[in-house]
Amino acid sequence: MGQSRPTPADSPRPRRRSGRSILPVLVPIAALIVAAVAVGSWLQFTERQAVDVVHITGSSAADRVDVEAVVQSVDAANRELVLRVWVTPRGGLGEAGGAAPAADLSLQTSGSTLSDLKFAAHERLPTSDVQVALTGGSISDYPFDTYETDIAFRAEMGGEQVPVRMLFSNHDTLFSISAEPAPARQEAVAALGLSRSGSLLVFAVFMMVVMWALAASVLIGAWYLTTSSEGLVWPGLAWMAATLFALAAFRNTAPGTPPIGCVLDWFAFLWAESIIALCLITVVLTGAGKALRHTAPPT
Repeated sequence: MGQSRPTPADSPRPRRRSGRSILPVLVPIAALIVAAVAVGSWLQFTERQAVDVVHITGSSAADRVDVEAVVQSVDAANRELVLRVWVTPRGGLGEAGGAAPAADLSLQTSGSTLSDLKFAAHERLPTSDVQVALTGGSISDYPFDTYETDIAFRAEMGGEQVPVRMLFSNHDTLFSISAEPAPARQEAVAALGLSRSGSLLVFAVFMMVVMWALAASVLIGAWYLTTSSEGLVWPGLAWMAATLFALAAFRNTAPGTPPIGCVLDWFAFLWAESIIALCLITVVLTGAGKALRHTAPPT
């Protein structure tokens, strides 16, 4: 008699994976995501609050000239920043609610500022952009470069000096700027310290970590390919070559367009590129040698 075939009911059923076995993995991942979002939100909020800070220095007299100075952009390569200036005469010094000066107004700036401002009497005051030179830093230190400068405003109306109050703020998100008011009687003076913003610094450090991680990955792959018995592994070579060129494009995404030879390059980029290039050359030479030995006719 033939053996009876097992019925579908007798066949083993596949075990269903319990949801409880995945839960210990999902909970830490969810906690890490929540923590990362919380830390990122706090960093973004503090940086946003720093941008909204207005530093006030100078005279508080009723009859004065208000100067609102806002940093529009910082050019670290040329060591200068662009300062947008709004001038508003207050009290008896102004007309039409401060839109025009009651007499000829001359606004003298500090030595770091590349131009003075002059306004005709009874004419509407335009917005002016002035350039301010930076000292004490080099863009080759990117992303850890810092700079210093000072800005000052001294106003004369009708040939006589008048009090000045300055309201300083920063709108360049790539830089964090601190302002220290200096004591003055009728002038408005502030010493500025410039450094890269927190978000830029975090991203630049992240780029360096990624560059070293990619170089280490290629190094491990090269070690595996050179110690194996296989010849030229074209997918592995394509991955290494793609990483070599992709790393250069990734480096060019650094905010602030740092020049070649900065700290970012010497700390990570140049070494990572060198390691990947040497690994690629080594894998090609060793793979070609193995392929030739395998194809050589026996003697």
